[in-house]
Amino acid sequence: MTHATGKYADFEGLRERAIALRREGLSVRQIRDRLKVFNNDMLHRLLEGEPAPEWTKRPNAKDDLRAKARELRLQGMTYDQIQVELGCSKSSISLWVRDLPKPEPRYSEDERLARMNAGLASLRANQDAERLEAKRIARESVGEVSDRELFLTGVALYWAEGMKDKPYSRRESLLFINSDPNVIKVYLSWLDLLGVARERLHLRVSIHETANVAEAEDFWADLTGVPRTDFMRATLKKHSPKTTRKNTGEAYRGCLVIYVTKSAELYRRVEGAWYGIVLGAKPADRRNVRFSRD
Repeated sequence: MTHATGKYADFEGLRERAIALRREGLSVRQIRDRLKVFNNDMLHRLLEGEPAPEWTKRPNAKDDLRAKARELRLQGMTYDQIQVELGCSKSSISLWVRDLPKPEPRYSEDERLARMNAGLASLRANQDAERLEAKRIARESVGEVSDRELFLTGVALYWAEGMKDKPYSRRESLLFINSDPNVIKVYLSWLDLLGVARERLHLRVSIHETANVAEAEDFWADLTGVPRTDFMRATLKKHSPKTTRKNTGEAYRGCLVIYVTKSAELYRRVEGAWYGIVLGAKPADRRNVRFSRD
């Protein structure tokens, strides 16, 4: 049957064929192509009252999600847990299950805090392990330090923590102060490299007046190998009653002041070496380097 004129003379016969095809399970598009009826209004008239086959009905996926969400809620899951399980938004979950009773808390408040603290402790332990590993790798990468490396390290260390000569106040001598035992060890190794005998060292403890001076002096004497009886009188830091000290406890031993006698020439070498480091660090910028004094 053709419809070149757009008119359907045998409407009832065409409807019977359309219904028969529909009951065979064909879709509207398939019937259109089979009957060559490309007018949508006509197609709907031909199939009027005839239900669509089941396979052409699009399933509503949200119905399945809703049912599953309600099932999980009744099992005691939270919104977050349901979201992870189903992959849908919490706003949808709220609409689907808000008529259901709220599940009882899985843990008491004490249990929740205990679990949270345990989790934090585990996290911090992992972070500490990562820090230690990073430090271990860096430490082992250094290896044995050469005399040149120790010399340059000592120069930089002194220039950061030692007394400097000024044009308005000539102080051409080595005087170093620090509270870190490891820094003191490196500094003493550097003095050994420079040939400074222990007999040339004048040591003095600088410490808060409320601390244990005798214990601090014993500690520094043991570290440096210089008898405590050879120490100069300690310098006590005085403070008002309103002062709040944070550097307290057994680990506090004040600062150790190390003065090297007859060290003017040595000081000049150190200052010159420091500016050599400054120049050597950026060779391209040598012309732009400005010294604090000549």
